[in-house]
Amino acid sequence: MGKMRKKGDLPQKLCATCGKPFNWRKKWADVWDEVRYCSDRCRREKRRAD
Repeated sequence: MGKMRKKGDLPQKLCATCGKPFNWRKKWADVWDEVRYCSDRCRREKRRAD
């Protein structure tokens, strides 16, 4: 089994819409390089602004 990480040790990014920091989530493990928004709401707001 893999070694568990503390929440503070997880990678972090800034949301492209709101600028808030957000942490890596297990569901994003395969696409972490492509993740740009902290939530579906921010993703929708960005589309509307373009």
